[in-house]
Amino acid sequence: MSQNIESVLNEQRTFNPPSAFAAKAAVKSREEYERLHKQSLEEPEKFWGDVACQLHWFRKWDRLLNWDHPPHAKWFEGGKTNLAYNCLDRHLATRANKVAILWEGEPEGERRSLTYAELHREVCKFGNVLKSRGVQAGDTVAIYMPLVPELSIAMLACARIGAIHSIIFGGFSAPALVDRIGDASCKVVITADGGWRRGSIIELKKTVDDALKNSPTVKSCIVFRRTNSPVEMVSGRDFWWQDLMANASDQCPAAELDAEHPLFILYTSGSTGKPKGILHTTGGYMTGAYLTTKYVFDLREEDVYWCTADIGWVTGHIYVVYGPLCNGATSLMYEGAPNHPEVDRFWSIVERYKVNVFYTAPTAIRAFMKWGEDAPKKHDLSSLRLLGSVGEPINPEAWIWYHEIIGGGRCPIVDTWWQTETGSILITPLPGVTPTKPGSATFPFFGVDAAVVNEKGEELPNGQGGFLVIRKPWPSMLRTLWGDDNRFREVYWSRFADKGYYMAGDGAVRDKDGYFWILGRIDDVLNVSGHRLSTMEVESALVAHEAVVEAAVVGFNHEIKGEGVAAFVTVGPGREKNPKTAEALKKHVRDMIGAIAVPDQIHFSDALPKTRSGKIMRRLLRDVANGVESKGDMTTLEDLNVLAKLRQQEEE
Repeated sequence: MSQNIESVLNEQRTFNPPSAFAAKAAVKSREEYERLHKQSLEEPEKFWGDVACQLHWFRKWDRLLNWDHPPHAKWFEGGKTNLAYNCLDRHLATRANKVAILWEGEPEGERRSLTYAELHREVCKFGNVLKSRGVQAGDTVAIYMPLVPELSIAMLACARIGAIHSIIFGGFSAPALVDRIGDASCKVVITADGGWRRGSIIELKKTVDDALKNSPTVKSCIVFRRTNSPVEMVSGRDFWWQDLMANASDQCPAAELDAEHPLFILYTSGSTGKPKGILHTTGGYMTGAYLTTKYVFDLREEDVYWCTADIGWVTGHIYVVYGPLCNGATSLMYEGAPNHPEVDRFWSIVERYKVNVFYTAPTAIRAFMKWGEDAPKKHDLSSLRLLGSVGEPINPEAWIWYHEIIGGGRCPIVDTWWQTETGSILITPLPGVTPTKPGSATFPFFGVDAAVVNEKGEELPNGQGGFLVIRKPWPSMLRTLWGDDNRFREVYWSRFADKGYYMAGDGAVRDKDGYFWILGRIDDVLNVSGHRLSTMEVESALVAHEAVVEAAVVGFNHEIKGEGVAAFVTVGPGREKNPKTAEALKKHVRDMIGAIAVPDQIHFSDALPKTRSGKIMRRLLRDVANGVESKGDMTTLEDLNVLAKLRQQEEE
């Protein structure tokens, strides 16, 4: 039996880049894209060498790419650089007084801005603070903070002195911290007394205190005073950020680091086993961050750029901090929830700061749809000229809503595919060049040799779904899993080891025009009566129904089909959750896709179980659909009550 994935959703709508946008774009024609893409694959030394030369190097590299021992790549071998220098010092001659970071806290009225000169000064001071706590190049530092400018200051200070940062999202529990701090052998933890979320204080320091009872490698804990909530300070271990900064020198030369010097470890959780410590290094990651931010978001000197991701996730690392600052941009940060105190909070921010580029997740877009058109229409969004999507495949109807309601029909949408492991965007439209199709990530970025292959690693013709692979190394790729190189080889490289392909873990298909469509995780593919179907396509069909604002589709054990289709659906306000609606949804899927994809089960839910980064945890839904207890790592689950409520509904 073929293991290929059947693509059954047929999306015909195409949107060309607006001519006014294309005229000013960094890449202006399809011919230019194809020429540069071809060069990046056939002459990587020239292409990436030219890009890297736009950045600062203390010493130029001896060899651009060492791929002698796959899957271990070395980029810019022998080169010496510093990412913080490229984010800050490089701009001081021309952009010292330009705003680097705009920040808004969740409590209304809290606003700050830092120019490049001010940010440079703060980073230098905190670099010296870290040194005063015994941190040296190569030491690991855990950062567990709310979304405040000090989080970016802390990570840039680590990069400046050569310490390896491991940022842990501020919603994780103490046991999750213990796992991550212990695995990375962190010497210092940087946190805050608390942070704000939906009007309440998240007690970060208390969680750290609980974790440090079982974290023997930690010698110091630095605490930023954010909420002024009372916290316990352990003498000799705990220090207030503000006190240490008061007397710190603002002179801290950037360390001249090897291009392959470790930059950060970021943990991602799988369904089972311990979290994976993704390791990224300095030179290649920096180059990928710089170029993707420059071209994908078509950044201009005057832009206010806003990526809504938390810096605790990889999107925040690269597209809130490192990528924008490498390009000398103004990056906006917002601490809180998108619906606090009202559902129009994001749009009030766009209007207030005249945001030009807006990058968010499909989960957020579907939430905006659920909250209705009135919220964005209350605000002047005319400053927006480019929209982006990240995190998972976007349903075509959510894409259309985003394009029309938020972008006013005038903003190109860059629907980007990449992973924590890839370090930067790999498949994406270029906004001045690429005609976009709702739901398609379109074409590979420069230096990316992407393909759709079968179980033997053979490239499939357009129209046939299979495994998404990357066939050549790229600068920002992960280097290994921290402390577990065997797992690195097994997870990402073993399936096509004979060919040296990176296995993304996602299914994909290329349509007749060569556009890439991401079909979701291979683990989420359904096998219905011998047909392998993408859950994303069934979900997209459901979301296209006027009653539905969000849907998740999983498989369950079916005695006849082998695997049945279970749909978990959130409907809009005022919509009935009854058998009549369920039958209407089944008919809708049948009409859009065909009988093979019609859900056997439809479960109505007010909310779906999601990770703290907004991704739907489909494996938990599979457990609900199959009537079994959920096992494995649930530290990333945002709200346990959602899962409990679903189980209660099933029992009633």
